[in-house]
Amino acid sequence: MKLYSGPLSMFGAKAEIAVLEKGIACEREHVPFNLQTLYDPKHPVVLRVNPKQQVPVLVDGDLEIFDSTQIFEYLEDIAPEPPLWPREPRARARARLLELCSDEVFFPHVITIMPQRTRATAAEAETARAAIRAYYDDVERQLAGREFVAGDYSYADIAFFMAQTFAEFLGAPLEPAHHRLKAWRERVARRPAVGEVVGAMIEYVSAQGRTSVTA
Repeated sequence: MKLYSGPLSMFGAKAEIAVLEKGIACEREHVPFNLQTLYDPKHPVVLRVNPKQQVPVLVDGDLEIFDSTQIFEYLEDIAPEPPLWPREPRARARARLLELCSDEVFFPHVITIMPQRTRATAAEAETARAAIRAYYDDVERQLAGREFVAGDYSYADIAFFMAQTFAEFLGAPLEPAHHRLKAWRERVARRPAVGEVVGAMIEYVSAQGRTSVTA
């Protein structure tokens, strides 16, 4: 099995953490990337497998799949232990919805404030930051009485942790009122799989002579 990711890919990082959490024997390759041209020219495997020409891409023998959520589902099928989706159907549906919202509701606001990906006006950037703060407020409420966003640690935590990490990098941090979210971040960050992947990202950014993806 081989996973193609990128040194600063939020979605690739999700898949890398999942592979490590599952303890699956899987080679991980970061495709060529730099902060000026991003992923151009595209890696040939990524070009062949993903019509969107994006990482992550997972190759397992004659199976070639893309999209971090689809990779989550495949890993859960082939390696059900330790579980990263709740077993109970309603709880699993809620966790899947939270993972979807992290990718499709929260992260687009983060993309808006990425200088390499968009040319947002000052007003558009402030609207995005306001939406990010509102999302933080919602998750803060959801964490009442919980250690993790869907109850037990799950793919939903992996997705939101990585998306929120990028928001922090880009100047949209948690605020003092987000006590539960800060405690949640500390719990997730202590996981070895998360530390390994995020640590590699920090090393990459430092090697570029930067303190964040924007500085």
